[in-house]
Amino acid sequence: MDKESRLIQLRKEKINELKDDGIALYPNDFKPSCTIRSLKKTIQHHPDELGEEGQKFAIAGRMMAVNKMGKSSFIRFKDGSGQLQVYLQKNRIGDPAYALFKKLDIGDFIGVTGPLFQTRTGEWTLLADDLRLLSKAVRPLPEKFHGIKDPEKRYRKRYLDLIMNEKSRQIFTNRSKIVSAMRRFFEDKGFMEVETPMMQPLPGGAEATPFKTWHNALGMELYLRIAPELYLKRLVVGGFEKVFEINRNFRNEGVSTRHNPEFTMVEFYQAYADYHMLMDLTEEMFESIVWQITGETVVEYQGETIEFKKGWKRIPMIESLSTIGGVDPEILNDTDALLKFAEQQNIQITKKERHGKVLTKLFDILVEPKLIQPTFITGYPVEVSPLSRKSDANPELTDRFELFVAGKEIANGFSEINDPQDQHDRFLMQARQRDEGNDEAHIMDTDYVEALEYGMPPTAGEGIGIDRLVMLLTDSPSIREVILFPHMKTV
Repeated sequence: MDKESRLIQLRKEKINELKDDGIALYPNDFKPSCTIRSLKKTIQHHPDELGEEGQKFAIAGRMMAVNKMGKSSFIRFKDGSGQLQVYLQKNRIGDPAYALFKKLDIGDFIGVTGPLFQTRTGEWTLLADDLRLLSKAVRPLPEKFHGIKDPEKRYRKRYLDLIMNEKSRQIFTNRSKIVSAMRRFFEDKGFMEVETPMMQPLPGGAEATPFKTWHNALGMELYLRIAPELYLKRLVVGGFEKVFEINRNFRNEGVSTRHNPEFTMVEFYQAYADYHMLMDLTEEMFESIVWQITGETVVEYQGETIEFKKGWKRIPMIESLSTIGGVDPEILNDTDALLKFAEQQNIQITKKERHGKVLTKLFDILVEPKLIQPTFITGYPVEVSPLSRKSDANPELTDRFELFVAGKEIANGFSEINDPQDQHDRFLMQARQRDEGNDEAHIMDTDYVEALEYGMPPTAGEGIGIDRLVMLLTDSPSIREVILFPHMKTV
């Protein structure tokens, strides 16, 4: 029997003893009067009202450490808001309560009542008048000083990770603050939050492989959405001129430090706006969120100092291939020459790829990893932008941008196609790509084209990956660090 099994067996024996003593193992009648956080605020603002004969408090939490000293003991315990020390004296809480305490284990939930006092070292401590067991833990927690070092175990058993690792708790606390700050930003700008279907009859809004499911009552195949885009733009057609949605997307693709099959995005659309306006809005939003989370506009991410103050670089994609990627500008319009260059650089690109796709793949390898400071890359080829408005200056390019920070794509936005014939033709172009073997190419959506035929105002829209934004603002190297329950292969 291994160590953990022996500990579990010992705990089960204690449980039987407590049952024999008539102790309720999982009562539900203890009501805390405050949290540890609010208690510390009382200490900070009203210390003169505290002391052994002062106000009494009832608090509840999990025992994290115990220091037994005969007829008195110290407990380190925590609730969802912080940690506190509790001092137990046998002659103060009585023999039955102290006998109960001696049968408890680290990891058990307890409720304690009493006043606050300062120890000789000056630490504010709750002096227990009463102690109750609130929930008995059968399994032991990981050892305090070793915690959970294995990342895979932390992801699979996130509840243990959150118990033992304060850094993980802080990441997800900050994630909640980031999403709240983003929601407030949009609401303050007059956007309306909406919800659109997660199960769709046609997958659309991005080039990706969808998950499929089946609806028994309707007798039809449905797809988990890869993006909410086409539904949100239908709302713009319907007259909602500023909309946003924060929710999940699903893409049946690989798992990596940057990708999870289920991920969170915000998508927003604004009538009478163009992609230049959205770049301005994005700078303003990011600067605001970063300031609210960190108190400044600078973030340290994996050894890089990143400045989010407004005024980010904006570089055309074609230009970036030569100035950053090292591609000879003389060959940027020659597909065969680009393919030869890619082969020389050991970049795998099939010879049947269209020119715009070749440019994009070269960009992904040669430029994207070098974009550390917030940078907008603009002017993407039509072949890789099936929903983006063509540029008036160059119809082979689109009024589109992607935002890169720390070598990662964070956002994608563009002026929208509101010409139904143009959109129909783009869908046909995508259909041809599917016939050529691109399973991720967009499917023809005749209902969406019909919606455009009723008229959509000039509109711009954008999607921002919230998981990747949280990675940046919490200095997390992997997307799994910022998703509470990342998808993993079963063992």
